[in-house]
Amino acid sequence: MASELAMAGKVQAICTAPLNKEALHSAGHIFPGHTELLAHLTGTEEVSMMLSTPKIRVIHVTTHIGLMDAIRKINPDLVERTIRRGHEALVRAGIPNPKIGVCAINPHAGENGLFGQGEEAEKIEPGVKAAQADGINAVGPLPADTLFFLAGRGDYDLVVAMYHDQGHGPVKVLGIEAGVNITVGLPVIRTSVDHGTAFDIAGKAIADSRSMVEALHQAAEMATRPAVAV
Repeated sequence: MASELAMAGKVQAICTAPLNKEALHSAGHIFPGHTELLAHLTGTEEVSMMLSTPKIRVIHVTTHIGLMDAIRKINPDLVERTIRRGHEALVRAGIPNPKIGVCAINPHAGENGLFGQGEEAEKIEPGVKAAQADGINAVGPLPADTLFFLAGRGDYDLVVAMYHDQGHGPVKVLGIEAGVNITVGLPVIRTSVDHGTAFDIAGKAIADSRSMVEALHQAAEMATRPAVAV
C-alpha cells in the first residue's frame, strides 16, 4: 500500500520499520529484505543501500548475500553504477562535488597482488576509472580500514563498501542510534532504520527508538527538499 501511494504521488516518502527476513520468507515473500521488495513493487531493476550517520555515509555494492557470493557478484559495471548512484544522491542532497572513497575487497587493497586473486585490479579499478572519466570525484580501491578512519574524520563524503558487513560494521560502531538506511535508485524516497528486529528484547520497553525517529526526520526532510539538477 505504501508503494502504491508513493507511486501515485499521494505520499511523498516511505519510512519502514525493522523487518525480520525469516518472517518475510515464511509468509511466502521471497525477497532478501525491504530494499529488494520495494524495488520489485516499484518496477526498479537495480537499487543501492546507503547508510547515513552524522559522521559517515556508506553505499553498498552488494548487500544481503553471502560473502563468497558477494565477491563473485562484484564487477566493474556494478561498481561504477553504485558510485554513480551515490554521487547523484549526494548532489541531490546539496553536496555539489562529493568526494567518494571506494573500498578494496582484500586487506591492504591486495598489496599489489600479494593478498587475494587480483580482485582489486579486475573487479574494482575499471569501475572507479570509468566514474572518474565522467568527472566524478572517486578514489580507490583503498584499504577499507584506513578509508573508514579517513571518512570518519571528514576526508570523504561517501564510502563505497563492497559487501554488507564491510559497510555496516563501521557505521554501527560510529552511530547506530542515529543511523538511517536510505534506498538509492528507487523512483520514490525510502528511509529505514539501520538495525534489525531484536526479538530478544521485544515487549520489554527497552528498545532504542532514535534510529527510527531519525529515519522519519530524514524522510520528511528529503521529501520537502527542492530537487537539484544532476
